[in-house]
Amino acid sequence: MQHIVSSEWLAGEIERNNKNLVIVDTRFNLSNPEEGYKQYLEGHLPGAVYVDLEKHLSEPIDKHGGRHPLPQVDKLAKKLGDLGISNDSHVVIYDDQGGMNASRLWWLLNYIGVSNAVVLDGGFKKWTIENNSVTAVVPNPSPKTLLPQLNNEWKWVDHFEVQKKLNQTDTILIDSRENPRYLGEFEPIDAVAGHIPGAKNYFWKDVLNKEGSWKEIEELITHFSDIPLNKEIIVYCGSGVSACPNILALKEAGYSNVKLYAGSWSDWISYPDNPIAVGEEKVGDK
Repeated sequence: MQHIVSSEWLAGEIERNNKNLVIVDTRFNLSNPEEGYKQYLEGHLPGAVYVDLEKHLSEPIDKHGGRHPLPQVDKLAKKLGDLGISNDSHVVIYDDQGGMNASRLWWLLNYIGVSNAVVLDGGFKKWTIENNSVTAVVPNPSPKTLLPQLNNEWKWVDHFEVQKKLNQTDTILIDSRENPRYLGEFEPIDAVAGHIPGAKNYFWKDVLNKEGSWKEIEELITHFSDIPLNKEIIVYCGSGVSACPNILALKEAGYSNVKLYAGSWSDWISYPDNPIAVGEEKVGDK
């Protein structure tokens, strides 16, 4: 299944006026939540609608659930339907954060039954570098009906399930944050530093090349070569957003049993009794 498309392919689909095509701009700055929409208004891909990470793709923060709780399925479907997305839409998603926010929407769409959702390789930056057209015209899409049809292959887990899987050799935990945060040496966002015991660190940006595009499938297979294909994989990050590009990369590399720990580290530490690890995991750990 295709998860990533090129600028060249998308330009061709725009030129031939693909009626099922919906382009979504997901640019967002965590430190300045209004910046992404401002950038969208200044210039975006032709016909693109805007989706906000916190207003569309997350629920408000609560005691548990992490910093970006998953949105309620019915509410998400209504919001996306109002933007012209239906179950049959071919959705192409982009951002300018290396695919982090785009992958969040990509995962959510697959989860609720929009299987023809892909991420634009290189995002807005590569699109403009290649001299493709940009517009400030905001479209007025016709609302569509999007009926949630939850896909069992795109599961998410809560902290209870992660607790159960901590000592099971058939499950691999992947921490998608940068290494100093995983080690507990540096924590700029959450109240507690460290990682979930047993988790392996695969920083999500390592699935990209130096130009900011996704690595080729062969490179991703090599990148994840220490992880057996037959294992259950649970991926987390700080709040359930930057875990998603790792999930996409794992899918590209041929892994099928991959789940998102939706609340991630910010949810895990909201339960005082949950164990916390710091430093590297010992060689030979699962």
